[in-house]
Amino acid sequence: MDHHHNDSHDHLAHEHHHGGAGTGAHDHAHEVAATSDETALYGDGSNRTRFLVGGMDCASCASKIDTAVRRVPGVEDVSVSVTAGTMTVRHNASVSLADVQKKVSGLGYSISQAAPRGDTPAQASGNTDGKGSDATGEIEGLHGHDIGPAQGAWWKSKKGRLTILAGAALVAAYAVGHLMPEISLYAFAAAMLVGLVPIARRAVMAAVSGTPFSIEMLMTIAAIGALVINATEEAAAVVFLFLVGELLEGVAAGKARDSIKALAALVPKVALLEEAGKIREVPAESLQVGSTILVRPGDRISADGLIVEGESAIDEAPVTGESVPVRKAVGDTVFAGTVNGDAALRVEVTAAAEDNTIARVVRLVEEAQESKAPTERFIDRFSKYYTPGVVVVAALVALLPPLLAGGDWSEWVYKGLAILLIGCPCALVISTPAAIAASLSAGARRGLLMKGGAVLEGLGKLTAVAFDKTGTLTEGKPKVTDIVSFGRSEEELLRLAAALETGSSHPLAIAILTAAKSESIDIPAATDAKALGGKGVTATVEEKRLFLGSPKAAAEQAPLPGEALNTIAALNDRGKTVSVLIVDGVAAGAIAMRDEPRADAQAGLKALSDAGVKIVMLTGDNSRTATAIGAQLGIEVRAELMPQDKQRIVGELKSKGFVVGKVGDGINDAPALAAADVGIAMGGGTDVALETADAAVLHGRVSDVAAMIALSKRTMRNILQNIAMSLGLKAVFLVTTILGITGLWPAILADTGATVLVTMNALRLLRTTK
Repeated sequence: MDHHHNDSHDHLAHEHHHGGAGTGAHDHAHEVAATSDETALYGDGSNRTRFLVGGMDCASCASKIDTAVRRVPGVEDVSVSVTAGTMTVRHNASVSLADVQKKVSGLGYSISQAAPRGDTPAQASGNTDGKGSDATGEIEGLHGHDIGPAQGAWWKSKKGRLTILAGAALVAAYAVGHLMPEISLYAFAAAMLVGLVPIARRAVMAAVSGTPFSIEMLMTIAAIGALVINATEEAAAVVFLFLVGELLEGVAAGKARDSIKALAALVPKVALLEEAGKIREVPAESLQVGSTILVRPGDRISADGLIVEGESAIDEAPVTGESVPVRKAVGDTVFAGTVNGDAALRVEVTAAAEDNTIARVVRLVEEAQESKAPTERFIDRFSKYYTPGVVVVAALVALLPPLLAGGDWSEWVYKGLAILLIGCPCALVISTPAAIAASLSAGARRGLLMKGGAVLEGLGKLTAVAFDKTGTLTEGKPKVTDIVSFGRSEEELLRLAAALETGSSHPLAIAILTAAKSESIDIPAATDAKALGGKGVTATVEEKRLFLGSPKAAAEQAPLPGEALNTIAALNDRGKTVSVLIVDGVAAGAIAMRDEPRADAQAGLKALSDAGVKIVMLTGDNSRTATAIGAQLGIEVRAELMPQDKQRIVGELKSKGFVVGKVGDGINDAPALAAADVGIAMGGGTDVALETADAAVLHGRVSDVAAMIALSKRTMRNILQNIAMSLGLKAVFLVTTILGITGLWPAILADTGATVLVTMNALRLLRTTK
């Protein structure tokens, strides 16, 4: 099943022409054409077609479909995602897509070709049937071995109706048996057949398609066996309990999926488009890149974009979990799904609906759920041998005691049938994917993106994490840290410096202007402004001739007092850049600036150290600045590095036995991100960052790296609990059945109970809010 991992990023490449997250850049080289029916032709001569499959609720469903579709001539590869309810098939031109659909529908699942992506974010999460009917039609239930409740009430689903019918037949059989005991045997047999016929049909189809040991087959053998030994009442009850169990599984499995649906539902359906001075309401998915939308106070923003007019507090909690609204002004980016606070904004759209942040997060998580974790692959292999093993044990228990020791046939066949039901691997098979799906969803809701189970598993094993400095541990833009006066007030210094820098886009100029703005300083007008290459800027402000530049350039214009030189040297030693202001030929003061650490950097690094993870800073910046920041954060520093040096150091750490994570902003860090065991991209979800890294921290919080590792460890604990629960319950009931304490009823309850317990335990991971 390893193919899932290799293909997890490229099977959707044809769907997103803008290089959406998760579609590796290399895929676009293959892309030749994309037809409207969601089949794309690749340079390697193969096509990929995406289908929506209704009715999968655990990994054994996925493997049944996988096995069956692989047998269709012309199919090269199959990726099935239970959580997304999708199947991507790679095939050559000779394949009959109708055959593929027939195979899957024969197994008892609904299937339809996916509509071309990019229609709506909701469709991007898979809730469309691709046939133009409403989403509740064909794909009415994306969960349940038959069709379970993903949308609408459970009793309206096909599976819900079958369960109710089987229950009613069982009640009727009890009534008939009470009134006419002589035909009770036949009444229960008839009641059993109501539920058993659809189950047996699916069992036969699965066997024909290459999965002889399905849960349906075990169930069918057990029920027919019970019929043979006249335990019809129990057989009818067991079939009904089996259906109830499946229904419960469907309900539980739907929960993990809902969290992703909730994410997709955050994006509003309509937007106010501004064209030729007029405002009109349009569907949000029709917005083109470059168009301008109006966002009123209190409205949800309908697209990713840049603010072109207005300033407002944006509540990003729905998308980022950030509790405090963020103040944003002209030139700042806003995300689809966030809520505008107190003022109207005009926003230029920067991403089409299918490529906005939320759609990309949803897509990444869905792709991630198709790529299997090592534990999951192991469990898959284990269950392949485990189920036939159970059938052999059940047969031996049924046959050997009567044949060798003269035991009662009826009693031992009954015990054998109970063991057959106990042995159902459903709970075991779902133990890993349920936990991983819940974790990936919980992480995505907090802006922690992990590309698949293998990455999620790997994060918990990290013993060293290397951080880039600029833009990762620090904000990536300088801030004014000190204002040193040589005779004028600090406010006056900032006011005059800001007047000189007005209109400049240099990072240091922006730092000074930001500081003046935060102090609400009125900035006077400057005339005759000139930039002196490499030295500084000069202008006339309020009839004073001003110069602002490096200490060296300033010293050429006016003598600097000895005390001032000492202060400047001390500031430089702390990694700060100093600009000196000269007013009419006299040194007036100095302003020091530095790219400061992120607000949570210290706490985030401490959390990693406390968890026993070695931390190191790798930066291309000069040693003085890097050492100063490193001392402030308490982290080992390696400075003045080229990208290849960072890659080499990651390799050195690995050779010393560390499992290394690399955190960077994804562009100059690409070689090191690729070399690390887990590469984590930092920041606002740039395409390059999301494509080169295994994981991404969307909201640029250093503490999120520790949160990711903690989530991974919690998930692995959850998986172990699940495996222990499913195998433990089976072991207990195996012993009690052979001893004759428990029979068919408890056996089926144990199996269903274990599956529901395991799923519910996995869903606890969704409550991750820290």
